[in-house]
Formats: sequence, structure tokens, C-alpha cells
Amino acid sequence: MTADPNVDMRAAARTALACLDLTSLNDADTAADIDALCRRAQTPHGPVAAVCVWPRFVAQARAALPPAIKVAAVANFPGGALDLQHALADVAEIAQAGGDEVDVVLPWRALLAGQVTEVAEFLSEVRFASRPLTLKVIIESGELATAERIAEATRLALAAGADFVKTSTGKTKIGATPAAAATMLKEIAASGLSAAGFKASGGVRSVADAAGYIAQTEAVLGAAALNPQRLRFGASGLLTDIESVLSGAESVATTSAY
Repeated sequence: MTADPNVDMRAAARTALACLDLTSLNDADTAADIDALCRRAQTPHGPVAAVCVWPRFVAQARAALPPAIKVAAVANFPGGALDLQHALADVAEIAQAGGDEVDVVLPWRALLAGQVTEVAEFLSEVRFASRPLTLKVIIESGELATAERIAEATRLALAAGADFVKTSTGKTKIGATPAAAATMLKEIAASGLSAAGFKASGGVRSVADAAGYIAQTEAVLGAAALNPQRLRFGASGLLTDIESVLSGAESVATTSAY
């Protein structure tokens, strides 16, 4: 779909850049790939919010980046099994290597199977182990499918103390969608947690995509939430479109969820 002509795309691109978790989570990632990612994170238009990598690359990324750019890494990823010991081992590796943020996958299959108590306990243990790092809980909204399940997962994440609730791993057929974002943002607002944030991840490839989520976030959480403390985008290709827009060129992306 084409971008909304009423949206200031350069302003949206600046917000998206400041809130971007520049991500590389390919199975074949190498040290050279992470070096390139870290160089890419420091753009002529300003830095991204964070880079997001596998736990084994945290120390390398932290050494390559200035303190202003956070290093995030994934836990219990991408499968999201109800395997607390695996998740805690990932968290410990991230923390010991100097990471700043943990993106953990909620055990969504267990939630669909009715194991609500077990999922809540899993999240609480991960939250306890990960402090004081920022914790983002990936609910895999595309697999939960219904608004009711997405809302339930969001509430469980927030109740456990998540700093952000994130849509997707980006490894499933359906990633972030405007409908899932609407449900998640509604639950964040209803929680009364003024510091809790939203992260759109999975298929966010264009500034037009980002602009839609920015507008949704502002409508529900207010303009004060349009910063990296409350809003993030998880993506690898989005930065190319951001740079194109900020350089004065037209968007190079060909698709948009909006």
C-alpha cells in the first residue's frame, strides 16, 4: 500500500531510526557480519537505539559500539519452548558478556495449550534473572492469532515486569500486524504502567510501515511514548529505507502493511 500523504515521512524516519533495534539473527551469522552490523548502526543521520544479536556475539558488539547504542540479544529464541533452564542460560550469557537488553520468547505454544500458570512463572523467573537489563517479551502474535490470546500474552508479560512487549521473532509466517499492535497497545495502556513499551518486529521493512506503528503508539500511549524508552522497531532491512528517506530520496521499499 502507498504511504499516507498526510504523514511527514522524514519525521517518521527520524523517529524510526532513533527507535530501531538493528537486527541480525541469521543461523549463519559470523563475526564479520556482526562487525558490519555495528558499523551500519552508526549512520550519518544518527545512531540506532540498539543492535540485536545472538548471545554469542554480545561481547563483540559491545566492544564495537559506543555506550549510547545498546546491545540486545535473544533468549529462548526462536522456538519459545517452555524451557526455563535454557532461557536462564541465555540470560546469564547475555548479562555476563555485557549486554544491555534481553529479548525473550514467551512460551506461546504452552499458552495455547492452557498452561497459563507455567508461562507466568517462566516469565517471572526470566524477569528476576535478567534485572537490571531491559527485558522485551516476544509474544509471537502471529501464532497466537486471536485478539484474546494476544491480549492475554501481553498481560502476562506486563504482569511479570516486562519493559517491552514485542510482536514477533520474525521467524514465523506472520510477523507484526496493525491489528496485533492495536491489541497490545490497548493492554499496555490499560495496565497503567507508564514506563512499559511496545516493539514492532517481523516484516517491518519500510518507513511507511514504521509510520503506521508510530501513529498507533501515539494515539494510544501519547506523543511522550515516541522515544526508544517506549517504542522500538526490530528489523534488518528497515534502515535502508530510513536512510533513503532521510537522504531526500523516495522510499525504496515496495510494500507496506499499511
